[in-house]
Amino acid sequence: MRKFFIICGILLDVLCVHAQDPSYYKDIAPIIQSKCAPCHRPGEAGPFSLLTWEDVAKRASFIKKVIQGRYMPPWRADRQYVHFANERGLSDNEIALITRWIDIKTPQGKPSDYHPPANKPVQGTLYNRAPDLVLSTSDSFHLIGDNGERFVIFKIPFELKDSANVEAIEFFCNNKKLIHHANYAVQAVPDENIAIKGGYSYVNLTDDDRTKVDQYMPYRKIMSYYGGYIPGTSFEYFPKEFGWVMPRRGVILLTVHYAPSATDEASICGVNLFFKKTPITRVMKVVSFGSGGIGEGQIEPIFYIKPNAVQTFRLEVTNPSQDQSLLYVWPHMHLLGKEYKAFITTPAGDTIRLVHIPEWDFRWQEIYRFPHPVKVPKGSVIHLECTYDNTANNPFNPNSPPKAVFSMGDMKTKDEMMTMMMGFLPYKEGDEKISLE
Repeated sequence: MRKFFIICGILLDVLCVHAQDPSYYKDIAPIIQSKCAPCHRPGEAGPFSLLTWEDVAKRASFIKKVIQGRYMPPWRADRQYVHFANERGLSDNEIALITRWIDIKTPQGKPSDYHPPANKPVQGTLYNRAPDLVLSTSDSFHLIGDNGERFVIFKIPFELKDSANVEAIEFFCNNKKLIHHANYAVQAVPDENIAIKGGYSYVNLTDDDRTKVDQYMPYRKIMSYYGGYIPGTSFEYFPKEFGWVMPRRGVILLTVHYAPSATDEASICGVNLFFKKTPITRVMKVVSFGSGGIGEGQIEPIFYIKPNAVQTFRLEVTNPSQDQSLLYVWPHMHLLGKEYKAFITTPAGDTIRLVHIPEWDFRWQEIYRFPHPVKVPKGSVIHLECTYDNTANNPFNPNSPPKAVFSMGDMKTKDEMMTMMMGFLPYKEGDEKISLE
């Protein structure tokens, strides 16, 4: 009898263990769909899709390796330096659960057990719902496969029934692997006498006559917003009463830097816009510091990266106007980047940490959003400290042997940048207490 109960106890333990074993549809799919599928799906930055059990199961050993090493999901900012509202990554429990599922041979489970997460990706966007307005280039741009870079300005006209309050905006492209970066200027054109349609739909700054851009000058009078995209970024989001107003009529001047390609490729780009019905009482502004922005000539030493050297450059820019509330920062370097740090010193002697990326990775950049608006007092100094590795030890160095690099002109991939964009607005009492998460 005693042996019988021992055997029953063992069987019960085994049954309980197996009853608790994770399955794909019940336990794993919600995590994958929320944390991995936004990038790992057709048309996005991930090199393969992770939308189905088959997609995930056949790469199980690889997935186990990259999540245990915390290489994926990618998040390069130092979490100990600053906490951000949009931090990517898996919790210890999620890593343990996925690892356990892989170790027991990736059981599929029942499809009826799957309950999609609230932020399940929507086709065509990384945002949590379908866009209210999609503005796209009128023609497909054909990139020649000659391993040359191209800088192209697209004109995208729009006419709406009325202006709209913007909650989020995101760049899209059917072939993101071609994109080095993109910037978009939303230009209001209320004057009906200025035609927004017709003329050049785009100007190829690399191969065409650059004077063709002069045709766009009448549009460059009232800029409603300026933003952009770099590899790894998702969307620009404006919570609560923050944001900007999409004008009723105007054009988007979309500047796209195409990376070198060895094969002929086709590209269709544009922006997705998401509107909100609540009023916008706090209008966002964007400013750029460093190369291509404010303080470019103040970088010390002169922004010239010597071959076979690891160098650190610094920039200090004073906020001379009024107290500001900072919502996000957007650091940027190219392939020689090694470490990026930005912080603020206030007139009172306090230090405000902005972002630290100890191991820069050009492939994974981001708009880093703060959990609460950060007050930047008038007279504060914004500091950038950026280190570059122009040696043969840098596996991403585009030059072999290393060559001297200087930032100028259109700043191609083999050139360098030391830049930070900031989204901000005038400070109001109590801004620090507003949750942006």
